[in-house]
Amino acid sequence: GGAGSIGSELVRQLAQNNKIIVLDIDETRMFDLVEELRLEGKDVNGYVIDVCDKESLERVFCEGSYPDIVINAAARKHVTPMEDTPMEAVHVNIGGTYNAICLCKKYKSKLIHISTDKVVASDCIMGATKKVAEIMVRNAGYTSVRFGNVLGSRGSFLPIVQKRIEENKSIPITDERMERYWMTIQEAVTLIIEAIVDGLEGVVYTLDMGKPIKVIDIAKRIIEDVRKETGKEIPIEFIGIRPGEKLSEKLMTEEEKENSIKKNRFWILYAEKGKREIMQ
Repeated sequence: GGAGSIGSELVRQLAQNNKIIVLDIDETRMFDLVEELRLEGKDVNGYVIDVCDKESLERVFCEGSYPDIVINAAARKHVTPMEDTPMEAVHVNIGGTYNAICLCKKYKSKLIHISTDKVVASDCIMGATKKVAEIMVRNAGYTSVRFGNVLGSRGSFLPIVQKRIEENKSIPITDERMERYWMTIQEAVTLIIEAIVDGLEGVVYTLDMGKPIKVIDIAKRIIEDVRKETGKEIPIEFIGIRPGEKLSEKLMTEEEKENSIKKNRFWILYAEKGKREIMQ
């Protein structure tokens, strides 16, 4: 997932002082990112790879020196489409993660896995498959970082709203009670780098994002900004909760809260209280 919204920003930052290999199934985005950084003199290579193709993935591990750190940002991340195509979520989110774990074990690489708050009390296919992936990563002794909704990432709320405004269309809101935890792409990247630097294994990192914010409140702020700037009146359209969606999400379970410690703006979640006390 190195050419995705979060992956590409992470690659740009890490490429300043590291050799980077970018893997992505999206040929054009991967090519554009690698060419951009090569023109800046960075040591970056790219491969069009499906994380579910273990044989092709292993060839990348075998070329030159083995990677010190593998960051798995490849995923099926949208809730509603995965309700309709559940085996695709199983194939990528579970199968792809399993491939990454196996190869990291074989070639002695560290693994940082990107997870989501949808794993907490998950009752949608996407969340359930990401939960299985998170458990596999933890049990293998590797690290996960758990995100909330990432502002500005591909397919997220803000790009959709921007496009609707440009087209003079209404802003779709599922339910006025819908609320989410929000973080920026920069905060997501910082969380990943924090997990790398810390070097703790078998834990989950998540960002302290404060209180959840209603989606409609964000929409109203955008509408007000547009009104002040252009005089346009942008309506809101309520479309109803879609399959797999919940009105609210949580960052961690009650048990995880008991087995966690706070470090700066981050929470570190341990599988067991005893392990947390040992690590402290």
